[in-house]
Amino acid sequence: SLSPPWKSENTSADCFDVFLGNRRLSIIDLSSNGHQPMTDHNGRWIVYNGEIFNYLELRRDLQAKGHEFATGTDTEVILHIYSEYGEQGFDRLNGMWAFAIADVPRRRVILSRDRFSIKPLYVLRVHHCIYFASEIKQLLPLLPERRLNAEIMSTFLAQGLLDHSRETFFDGIVRASSCTNIVISLDTGDVHESAYWRFHPVSGIGSSQAAAEQFRELFLDSIKIRLRSDVKVGVLLSGGLDSSAIAVGCTRTNGDDVETYSIVSEDGVCDEHQFIEMLTKTGLRNNKIVFRCADVVQDTNTVLEHSDEPVGGFSVMAQFKLFSVIKQHTDVTVLLSGQGGDEVLLGYLKFFFFHLKSLYRQHKYSQALFQLLASLWQRTVVSQFTLRSARRYIQAFDPGLSRAIKPEYTRVPVWDCGDVPSRQIADIEKYSVPALTHYEDRNSMAHSLEVRHPFLDHRLVELLVSLPPEWKIKNGWTKHVLRRAITELPDAIRWRRDKQGFLTPEQQWLRYDLRDLIRTTFRNSQLAQAGILNDREFLNYYEQFQRGAAIDASDIARVFIAERWMQRTFGQPAHPHMPMVRQDNRDVTVKT
Repeated sequence: SLSPPWKSENTSADCFDVFLGNRRLSIIDLSSNGHQPMTDHNGRWIVYNGEIFNYLELRRDLQAKGHEFATGTDTEVILHIYSEYGEQGFDRLNGMWAFAIADVPRRRVILSRDRFSIKPLYVLRVHHCIYFASEIKQLLPLLPERRLNAEIMSTFLAQGLLDHSRETFFDGIVRASSCTNIVISLDTGDVHESAYWRFHPVSGIGSSQAAAEQFRELFLDSIKIRLRSDVKVGVLLSGGLDSSAIAVGCTRTNGDDVETYSIVSEDGVCDEHQFIEMLTKTGLRNNKIVFRCADVVQDTNTVLEHSDEPVGGFSVMAQFKLFSVIKQHTDVTVLLSGQGGDEVLLGYLKFFFFHLKSLYRQHKYSQALFQLLASLWQRTVVSQFTLRSARRYIQAFDPGLSRAIKPEYTRVPVWDCGDVPSRQIADIEKYSVPALTHYEDRNSMAHSLEVRHPFLDHRLVELLVSLPPEWKIKNGWTKHVLRRAITELPDAIRWRRDKQGFLTPEQQWLRYDLRDLIRTTFRNSQLAQAGILNDREFLNYYEQFQRGAAIDASDIARVFIAERWMQRTFGQPAHPHMPMVRQDNRDVTVKT
């Protein structure tokens, strides 16, 4: 049990070379009992960001083993898990987390990060010290000099990759790997990293019907444990299949009216109003937030301030606006999100073609032809294929932007991942989920909101990765397991042929509203001064976009936002080998 008081002003005479700090967003046990750093009678201390959703089940198991609890928090459960099982016991946790445990008796510190990179954890080693924090800005004042990581920036500009490796946009600051424990010896300074979890294939599922039934059971349980909260919970609703399934699942699980929140564009072009209205007829309450180009541009610097790194498009700004309005005008603190659904259910267009390619390589020509014809007949995923989408997936179709990036950049082989399950795991671990949760976590926490992801329950992920691709992509339909399992959805949503993400009218803004600003910005950009971008080639690429070429608007937006980040972060000069001029004195740090 805990030894009160356990507030942050407490010190341990045995461990003065460890400093821990925390600012808490109270979700479970709102009393001062949950304040951090928290300690137990054995001299172990913890600071923690996140939620353990199965903490009640773990607590009961630990009580059966004789453990006594002084609080109702999930934080205390983590300390007891460590006491009982050591750091390898963290594979019992179902949740999202980044935490540090100072084990004073054993003279060591343990850092741990969740399975899917949902909660951030950054590490800096300098001056014989190890610093770690949940934000890059907390570590920046500790750098001897701030240097741009040119390779990471080039990869981001050319391929849109973020959080795909341990490196950040700042040389010297790295992110902790997902599903990893980092053990630091306070006596020797040795650092040892080990994975506490790997994908465990699920076997014994005899049919696609059995798979759908098991998916439904796990999906509803994932929602159920993510509704655990001592504050109000809502749902982010786009009208798409994933978020709609979560909203319906909440109603099924909770039995109460569910409050949902949606963002719509001012002109109505980029929203899914009709599908949202269908769901309101099932008893869901919906709140719509309208955004404009002016709002998004105005918020750019604020978003970059909270993100600490460039963001991939204007949809991130719109999401920031959504969270801002929710915080200002509601009493909601926790939100459920559909992030991860496309990755675990093979919802993206690319997965359909990976599946066809896999069938072809296995000489299953008739199956490949049937899937292709079925999609054409049903007017599902193949009908969405355009030259613009080909540019995203096939390097040969995208010479324009690549020419604008200086040749020293090394392209990440995103598509060389092997079979469909391997590509799926790569998206979950490196190429898709980490970036999406990065944006969502920074935007939500900027407004003291917590976002939870039912599709990223590791039990659900293990099940879906284990299923044959033909059960997830069937008769031309992607996400077939979900469509088959959640029968409460209106058929118009359940069997939607099109797929839209979290949309903004980027193309219109970039072509008209931001035209003059872009042309002025790239006459002598910070990216060009850093030796990363050829301004002339990029403006040629932009003029092709202006003339209606099949260029993805996100390419233009990404480079424009990255330049805004460079201007804000580095000022003059921006050369990757020169220190940053602008200094930020906010230095909330954790040191060992």
